[in-house]
Amino acid sequence: MTKVVLAIAGSDSGGGAGIQADLKAVSALGVYGATAVTAVTAQNTRGVTAIHAVPPAVIGAQVAAVMADIRVDAVKIGMVGGPGAIAAVAEGLRGCGAPVVLDPVMIAKSGDALVGADGVAALMRLLPLATVLTPNLPEAARLLDMPEAQGEEERVRQGRALLALGPRYVLMKGGHAEGAVCTDLLVGAEGVARFAAPRIVTRNTHGTGCSLSSAIAAGLARGMAVRDAVGLAHRWLHGAILAADGLGIGGGHGPVHHFHALWPVPECV
Repeated sequence: MTKVVLAIAGSDSGGGAGIQADLKAVSALGVYGATAVTAVTAQNTRGVTAIHAVPPAVIGAQVAAVMADIRVDAVKIGMVGGPGAIAAVAEGLRGCGAPVVLDPVMIAKSGDALVGADGVAALMRLLPLATVLTPNLPEAARLLDMPEAQGEEERVRQGRALLALGPRYVLMKGGHAEGAVCTDLLVGAEGVARFAAPRIVTRNTHGTGCSLSSAIAAGLARGMAVRDAVGLAHRWLHGAILAADGLGIGGGHGPVHHFHALWPVPECV
């Protein structure tokens, strides 16, 4: 049967991140995407100009409607919002049983804050629901109220500190680190797995975090083990970033090319 990922996140009017990126990512990997929208944002490749939070009751109703009719094989949680929205998501997923990928979205690629301090505190409630938590370095530091990790050993220590808060695995993403190689570190009870690729010099990386977490969810929905799902997502996103400059979308931080394997840019311009 067709595998399904339920993406719970905010909408990006520019199409590069949020729910739009989630749907593109899971579709690119052969999985059907259902959604629960937590916020409507006015944004493009240059920045965020407005955020309208969806009422918690409506968020919960969206999750309930999907769960009542569609078998969900994995869940991806991105930008949620304040305590009320987070409580609605937690309640909606009670007893779900599907693996959950939690991307703790707090800051847009442009640097605009997407979640307030109360939202960050409430977000901690979702950590025990997560099969995989996927913070970048600033997000990990904010969750732990610590300085941003410097070097691989410190990233592993912060990953283990987050692991102690409830998720089964923590993927410490390396996009904000320095160096010619970008390395993501998957921290679990059994140890640390490294996923490395040459760092691509491009400004078109809008939505990489959303896309990676959704790609991991797609792999889990397809029945993959966590390490295999992360490896699939890592390879796929590397190709999407490599092809990003060819899209030519917007004048700021453009999106990655989610469908690089399906329609290479030179064939559609």
